[in-house]
Amino acid sequence: MSSPLGDPGVIDPVALAQALIAADSVTPASGAVFDVIEGALIDHGFATDRFFAGSAPDGPVENMLAVRGSGGPHLAFAGHLDVVPPGDGWSASPWSAEIRGGLLYGRGAVDMKGAVAAFAAAASAPFDGVVSLILTGDEEGPATHGTRALIDRMTDIGLAPDCCVVGEPTSAARLGDTIKIGRRGSVNIWIDVPGRQGHVAYPHLADNPIRHLVAALSEIDGIVLDHGNAWFQASNIEITDLTVGNPASNVIPGHAAARISIRFNDEQQGDALVARITALVQRHAPGATVVGKVSGEAFLTQPGTLSTLVADGIVARTGIVPDLSTTGGTSDARFLSKLCPTVEFGLVNATMHQVDEAVAVDDLRALTDIYADVIRRAHAAG
Repeated sequence: MSSPLGDPGVIDPVALAQALIAADSVTPASGAVFDVIEGALIDHGFATDRFFAGSAPDGPVENMLAVRGSGGPHLAFAGHLDVVPPGDGWSASPWSAEIRGGLLYGRGAVDMKGAVAAFAAAASAPFDGVVSLILTGDEEGPATHGTRALIDRMTDIGLAPDCCVVGEPTSAARLGDTIKIGRRGSVNIWIDVPGRQGHVAYPHLADNPIRHLVAALSEIDGIVLDHGNAWFQASNIEITDLTVGNPASNVIPGHAAARISIRFNDEQQGDALVARITALVQRHAPGATVVGKVSGEAFLTQPGTLSTLVADGIVARTGIVPDLSTTGGTSDARFLSKLCPTVEFGLVNATMHQVDEAVAVDDLRALTDIYADVIRRAHAAG
């Protein structure tokens, strides 16, 4: 599908970002937003592979691989085209992609259609070697059939990047101030404790599940998993929900439930944390049900060749020496890091997921220059 953004030269990142924003793509994204990026890439020599993966309830999800070049080395860029719902209170339509006062407004401007447009523009210029774009329509949602399905597809066709940059908005105050070289892992655990309902005046005929659940949560709250290390802050456990749902004041309830969330560093493993919490809960409440879901393991790409490539590109364009960080929530880099060395670098994150999300047009063009420099440095390094 041809795009009006295509021309004999390179892609204009601002025009492409506007076209991507104008394509409403609340997660899970499919259709029009993929048409836009595919058209721009095909017009500049990329071969594309679009496919759907998975089924209900978390699918199907549209994904796309785009590859240009030959030989080596192979630098991949990963990103997502889906966005969170815009919410109310915008000063203009979240899909209007208006530029006002040097800022491009719209849902996804920062997270992360702007970075996708910047890398596509950077990769549309001449280079030696191979560049690929790994794009999913489901990063903001369950992320079950998105990047993981793309990795499976790449494995099936023998597409193996040497390194990968994920375009998440990592910059905090100024473009280029932060590169993410790792992320903590994440696990959510649901706890349901059964009891025996009864009248509060006859407690010997009932079994109050709240007592058992509170005892378990008290012990969980006191756990110190670790004290952090050179690259990671300490792992932490948070109680995020406590539910009984008892409408009567004179009835001992029949069950009580809670949910906890653990963000953990590379000293922990998700499954081991679930097993530890399960054993603890069942000591206090032998009939309890404990269900854990590991969203992703912690990962760390040790400072080295890839982070230096990106940092050098940032310094050359902005003069800023970036911090190397592992802070923040999870991203799809947790999956890609198993494929090849992976870091994250992108726009200033101050307005992501907010009303009137916006990116400075100058930052969008500067990011394009940085990505282009990273492509040149990666291929020159061999």
